[in-house]
Amino acid sequence: MSTVRLQSVSKRFAETPVVHDVSLDVGEGELVALLGPSGSGKTTLLRLIAGFERPDGGRVFIGGEDVTDVDALRRRCGMVFQHYALFPHMSVAENVAYGLANEKLDRNATAARVAEALALVDLAGLENRAVTALSGGQQQRVALARALAPRPSVLLLDEPLSNLDPSLRERTRRELRELIDRIGITTVLVTHEQEEAFALADRVALLMKGVLAQVGPPEDLYLRPASSSVATFVGRATRVAGRKVDVSGDQVTVAVLGQEFSVPGANLAAETAGAEVDVLFRPEALTIDDAGAITGTVLRRRFTGAADLLTIAIGEVEVEVAATPERVSPGDQVRLTATGSGIHAYPRARSA
Repeated sequence: MSTVRLQSVSKRFAETPVVHDVSLDVGEGELVALLGPSGSGKTTLLRLIAGFERPDGGRVFIGGEDVTDVDALRRRCGMVFQHYALFPHMSVAENVAYGLANEKLDRNATAARVAEALALVDLAGLENRAVTALSGGQQQRVALARALAPRPSVLLLDEPLSNLDPSLRERTRRELRELIDRIGITTVLVTHEQEEAFALADRVALLMKGVLAQVGPPEDLYLRPASSSVATFVGRATRVAGRKVDVSGDQVTVAVLGQEFSVPGANLAAETAGAEVDVLFRPEALTIDDAGAITGTVLRRRFTGAADLLTIAIGEVEVEVAATPERVSPGDQVRLTATGSGIHAYPRARSA
């Protein structure tokens, strides 16, 4: 196993900056997900680690060694591409052996490595099967076996589950995490799906417009988002204009929706009393309560399984509220109260 370290890495294509001043450390055996919308620089960052691209600024370290100017083949990174890049005319064993082309092994050693890699991904016995005869999940594991056959120190995964049907994705996600835990390999995963990042990663690095917006355990990004941009990208949130009222310890009182709420104050520490702020409400921040002080009208109801997602008009503002299914219908008047969590506030200037 090796560590991965990015030190102030930047990359542009032509005149377009794609990654800007990114610093990130990945510990031994850790799985870090690079999460972000399309065009945020996730795959470029992965390719910079792999050595397929060279940074315009900054340094890349693997296992403590500066590999910024080292060729991709010498970096000992195993990579699984988004579309797997399997050869349809080759068998399973031949596809896995292709990953060993630069190892200069004899036939017996190659066969042993192929068998070892297929055993790791639970495909032993399928060596002679045509890859076109495999399921999507099995093809993904063949791609993993090919990446693991050279015994890399770092595993790089570029949207590894994007080609799977939704019904297969959850099971494969669980199997992938179990496999990585069993091998204990340092892993960097690229995904644009929050659920995938949260389910697989020890830490999530959220990239927005080529800049690291926040790095931390999944629960930190959801419960303690560093900015309004993070809060609206990770999970659902409704942004409402409010005003800073007062400070008490590490909490700040904000006035919004005709009420006052206490929220974590670090984001508003520099704002003066009376300053305009953005207050973000997650669906769980408000609950229907006959004794609640906030009155609203249900506009829409969307069934999501365990709960309904209600759109409620409070004056001229619309907020989303999670509620027990079928308790209310569009047109109903409801009263709401704060649950004590899921409300975040940020300076208006930082809004995205």
